[in-house]
Amino acid sequence: MSEESQPHNQKTVLDESMPTDIPADVERGKISGVFSSQNVGKVGTGTTTRKTIQKAFWFAIEMDSNQDGEVFVEVQPLNKNNIPSGPKELVPMSDFLARFNPELEYYQQKVFPRIKELGTTLKRAEEQRDQGALYSAQFEFEAALGIDEENVRGNFGLGLTYMERGETEKANDIFKRVVTLDAAFAPEHKHLFNEFGINLRKSSLLDQAVEYYSRALEMTTDDENLYYNIARAYFERGDKDDCLENLQKALEINPGFEEVKKFMDYLEKDKG
Repeated sequence: MSEESQPHNQKTVLDESMPTDIPADVERGKISGVFSSQNVGKVGTGTTTRKTIQKAFWFAIEMDSNQDGEVFVEVQPLNKNNIPSGPKELVPMSDFLARFNPELEYYQQKVFPRIKELGTTLKRAEEQRDQGALYSAQFEFEAALGIDEENVRGNFGLGLTYMERGETEKANDIFKRVVTLDAAFAPEHKHLFNEFGINLRKSSLLDQAVEYYSRALEMTTDDENLYYNIARAYFERGDKDDCLENLQKALEINPGFEEVKKFMDYLEKDKG
């Protein structure tokens, strides 16, 4: 589940007495909501040994079955502010049912109010940026990141705000955080992802733009627009050979990419 799109109602269809394997002919709603897991350990030695139980909370959402009919549940830890944040893990359904317990009350009392607060803050921040109220936007984005420092919308928004104000050093700090976030390059963030990369280049943060698009190409190698964008960053940095190489890759994926053809024609004429 992405940071900016969380369900408003916990939909839990499990209890602790349910079996770990669900018959195929049983109809049920998909798993979605907050669950907990427990880790049992020991501390001390000899007669001072005692058992410890650590409880962790997770946001879980059931995925569609894959081609082999296997079902996985995507789990993401809750941060200290009870927001789903950090790396996601796919857990086979049988393992999930054995290890995780539903936490409906915890979701209603702790998690949902914080998710709602974060969403409201991000919306306010984006409205302020759209209206050109960049200092107000900065305040709101920083408030959102205080709730979830890994929030993709918050990081992109704050970075774009800094770039629009010409504060490249601060924008570079945000860039360093963004390139570590796998979620930043997920399809649901494509609009913000593209805007951020373009603004890195336009802000003359060319090394950062190249690194940014290179990181994106680690996640997907079949997007001609990524090759085109990194080619433009290479060109503006003066790396014409790297520029041409990436334009060729873009054209291999999409032979009808007119902007790439025009760019390559320009490079050929420039050589002459």
